[in-house]
Amino acid sequence: MTESTHGKTIVGMSGGVDSSVAALLLLERGVAVEGLFMKNWDEDDGTEYCTAQADFDDASEVAHRLGIQLHAANFAAEYWDNVFEDFLAEYRAGRTPNPDVLCNREIKFNVFADYARSLGATRIATGHYARARVASNGFELHKAADAAKDQTYFLNAVPLHHLALCDFPLGDLLKTDVRDIARRAGLQNHARKDSTGICFIGERRFGDFLARFVESQPGTIVGTDGRTYGEHIGLHHYTIGQRQGIGIGGRVRRPELPWYVVDKRPETSTLVVSQDPRDLDSDWLATHRINWLSPAPPTLPLRCTAKVRYRQADQGCTVRARADGGLWVDFDAPQRAVTPGQYVCLYAGTQCLGGGVIERAGARAHRANTAK
Repeated sequence: MTESTHGKTIVGMSGGVDSSVAALLLLERGVAVEGLFMKNWDEDDGTEYCTAQADFDDASEVAHRLGIQLHAANFAAEYWDNVFEDFLAEYRAGRTPNPDVLCNREIKFNVFADYARSLGATRIATGHYARARVASNGFELHKAADAAKDQTYFLNAVPLHHLALCDFPLGDLLKTDVRDIARRAGLQNHARKDSTGICFIGERRFGDFLARFVESQPGTIVGTDGRTYGEHIGLHHYTIGQRQGIGIGGRVRRPELPWYVVDKRPETSTLVVSQDPRDLDSDWLATHRINWLSPAPPTLPLRCTAKVRYRQADQGCTVRARADGGLWVDFDAPQRAVTPGQYVCLYAGTQCLGGGVIERAGARAHRANTAK
């Protein structure tokens, strides 16, 4: 594949080893490559969490080593409007959002892609661990060879036409292979630690950071038995399945067992807890829509597998249409701590079929009361 048949590709370069090796591999294939460093968070609070300059320096050094041009763009306004405001709204509504999925949809495969086209690119590329295939019916997204690093879960909300313009050079590699390639190429970031934390914001103390934007509204902690067990400091500080930091402690005439957050009721600012882990189990979930990663949505009901969190093992399920236009996902076995605001991602073998936001979940015996 050469420039004459491929055109120019812009690689999203973060300063990390994955995007650096993605650029290197494309160059070795004869592709005309340039890099783009995206800054999407303007705040510089002078703490150890602000790494934008260090990230840019690493990306610049790699670009110099590879002999490619590195562009820089500030998408902070787009990130705030299209990702962070939604992130905050979900927390204020008592849900637990996944900003990494939304960030991919709105920034990395939308704003970035548009900017790359303005630079004359015909394609983009990223350091995501995923595989793109062209089948008889068009583009397909498949899991990466490295199951421990596969990132298709985080790509489930990206529209199909955006994914079809992206190359994933790392899809067939293990992470150890990527680091070895970087080391042999003399890239200074070959041993750099993988980034974690909120997409583009970094590894901050999450509770303190969120408290700057979401006002705490204390409320009551109640058990599934209807008894009151204390006060919480604000629903956005808790997530389904949490067992640390609830602040209940030992109780008279209660067994010495851990407490779990099993539900959040924002309409009454109530946190529901239980000492029975079975109260975390859900047989089903509901989603308003699925972003299908195929030219035509599959026929329902659909037998497939699903994940309700990153790195979860695939779970057998059946997807069915709801009378109101949404969908049910019925699991073959109960799933622990299914969390509204997170995403369900569907698979057929290695192929990622798409995904949607989890609206609610529960036991099959209770679904009749919520079904449309």
